[in-house]
Amino acid sequence: AKDYELRQYETAKWVSTVIRGETQKEAMRQGFWKLFHYIQGKNEKEMKIDMTVPVTCLVKLGCTDFKISFFVPFEHQDCPPQPTDSDVFIEERKAAALFVRSFGGFASPEKYAEEADTLARTLRNRGQPFHEDFFYTAGYDSPFKLFNRHNEVWYFKK
Repeated sequence: AKDYELRQYETAKWVSTVIRGETQKEAMRQGFWKLFHYIQGKNEKEMKIDMTVPVTCLVKLGCTDFKISFFVPFEHQDCPPQPTDSDVFIEERKAAALFVRSFGGFASPEKYAEEADTLARTLRNRGQPFHEDFFYTAGYDSPFKLFNRHNEVWYFKK
């Protein structure tokens, strides 16, 4: 469709942390740094790992817990180093079909919510079944990139 994509993602490992009881913006900041320290060597192998994109944030409606995640690079998918921070963990996300809406600019939590609402409305209007109680935000750019930024919101297909 012109305003969203349906993508199939394979099973993959992500390094994640859950930040509780903060605003989404503050949770993203805290979560990013916890994960950044992991890839900088705060792991059992003291190994530096390449930064990957996207950085995702799981947003559950009516909940103030946010799960922030980095994709584990392909060369570490089989055996990612274990985190040494007890708040950081490796998770395996199962293969899934996702509805994706892309947009540009600097994405705030409000902008992500607005784009998620637009995508949800579009999917409902087209009779596409999806899990409505949560969505993921996905950011692809460094905060230092000023132009041609790429952001997404994801809903899981039912």
